[in-house]
Amino acid sequence: MEKAQEWMNYGLELAKEFGPKLVTAILIYIVGSWIIKKIIGAARKVMSKSKYDESLQRFLLNLVSWALKIFLIIIVISRLGVDVTTFAAVIAAAGLAIGLALQGSLSNFAGGVLLMIFKPYKIGDLVEAQGVLGVVKEIEIFTTKLVSPENKLLIVPNGAMANGNITNYTAEGKIRVDTVIGVAYEEDIKQVKEVLMEVLTSNPKVLQEPAPSVNVLELADSSVNFAVRPFSKPEDYWDVYFATYEGCKLALDKAGIEIPYPHEVEVQKVSK
Repeated sequence: MEKAQEWMNYGLELAKEFGPKLVTAILIYIVGSWIIKKIIGAARKVMSKSKYDESLQRFLLNLVSWALKIFLIIIVISRLGVDVTTFAAVIAAAGLAIGLALQGSLSNFAGGVLLMIFKPYKIGDLVEAQGVLGVVKEIEIFTTKLVSPENKLLIVPNGAMANGNITNYTAEGKIRVDTVIGVAYEEDIKQVKEVLMEVLTSNPKVLQEPAPSVNVLELADSSVNFAVRPFSKPEDYWDVYFATYEGCKLALDKAGIEIPYPHEVEVQKVSK
């Protein structure tokens, strides 16, 4: 009982000494978090009115949010009675160790800064980089998020994005859709070109400038192949791609133009 009483007295002394500090620190954290939320909300409104680039806006807001949260944590820790100078020294030493261990993450952060400065792409652009293709959904501090044509979320490190090749299909506002259609050697080339061109010009999603084209691409083993090349807006790429193949097949069938395909040779067995 005496031992229990000693522990109880010790606990009461700790509560008297650190209780007010702990309660104050919790209140500071709650109020500080609320203030940070309001600051970020106000900054977002200001940036939206100033017509900041959306990707730059998100990047800066994330950066400011993290900086304010770290500052708040330092204030809360100092209120608990921890020497901020000593704490800062410990943080600096830990930061150095963590920095050496997380060189890749620091590289990704630097890559994110470079992407914000040079802007090779923005949110909503269709890009191909690091072996993946997708629409840019979000540019964060360390990573870029893409949505693939299959509706998969792709997360690519900013360091790799900033230091690798990037193909931006949206930047110019127009994209060429490359398709190849083969017909039999016996068919009239001029007629084939007219039929295929009619398919392109009748599609409202095919741009008239630059003008679509139909040209002989190659004389293959069993067919004359035509390069059928309409232009479209980047967001209409797949619609035009599929519609071109389907429309060409239907139009060639209607015109009685043969599309060659492998024929099975029937072998007749001769009985002795």
